[in-house]
Amino acid sequence: MKFIAIVLVFVMTFGGVIVAAGLEGGIHLVTGVMLPAMPAEVMIIIGVAIAAFLIANPVSLVKQTLNAFKCLSKPAAHDKNSYIEMLSLLFTLFKLARTKGWLALEQHIEQPEDSDLFGQFPSVKQNHHALVFLCDYLRIISLGNDNPHEIEALMDEEIETIAHHEQQPGHAMQTMADGLPALGIVAAVLGVIKTMASIDQPPEVLGKLIGSALVGTFLGVWAGYGFAGPFAGAMLTRAETEIMYYKCMKAGIIAFLNGAAPQVAVEFSRKLLPHDVQPTFIELEDKLNELPTPGAS
Repeated sequence: MKFIAIVLVFVMTFGGVIVAAGLEGGIHLVTGVMLPAMPAEVMIIIGVAIAAFLIANPVSLVKQTLNAFKCLSKPAAHDKNSYIEMLSLLFTLFKLARTKGWLALEQHIEQPEDSDLFGQFPSVKQNHHALVFLCDYLRIISLGNDNPHEIEALMDEEIETIAHHEQQPGHAMQTMADGLPALGIVAAVLGVIKTMASIDQPPEVLGKLIGSALVGTFLGVWAGYGFAGPFAGAMLTRAETEIMYYKCMKAGIIAFLNGAAPQVAVEFSRKLLPHDVQPTFIELEDKLNELPTPGAS
């Protein structure tokens, strides 16, 4: 859907030019004025924007931002099936802890990559950061700190740190988007300087030079509001869906520490989810009923 929207930005922009100026006039405006000016304008506006982005951000954030462009092909980090699998894992862990004690989890949470229990839930097992998050808190609890208020406070702090990290690419891209219109003005000013240097030319030549200069303003605003800004919004939206995964884990763990039964604890997690990825009570119950009885080995 997002790739179709990108194509629509081009179609509606240049289609609008053709409609406004007429077919022949619009084609002449695009091919005779705008396209010839584009290479220099793109070099100044987009080139400087990318250079400024590299100056402002560390290499790690640059790589993270490039990776964040997957928001165009996969807007949400997790779907309903992913959440069902995560909730099923929480239920299995809670049930094992309730029947055999927290120490029964030790062999699983110390080496989750080698655990048969975690192997039943591949989407969670393959999510390294979420897996570490979950196992770290289960380890803290198994060591004797099962105070739900202390665990919740620590989780809130860590989730806030995770949120800051996940949202950095979106904020960095938004900063670039905010700067693109100003860079368009820079390109336009350079075009005006070029025009003033040719002030002795006839009006038809000056008109074309002025038109080329204004292409810079157009390109800066168009790239900022038509592409970079929406890209930043898509990155931030995906980041929110990633953060929700951790909040969902937190809700279940805190509910279980407060004395809720395993199925009730995962229900706390389920109710936290947005409706587009939230499984129904029946869907989750059917999945939980299919799970094998957890064991210590």
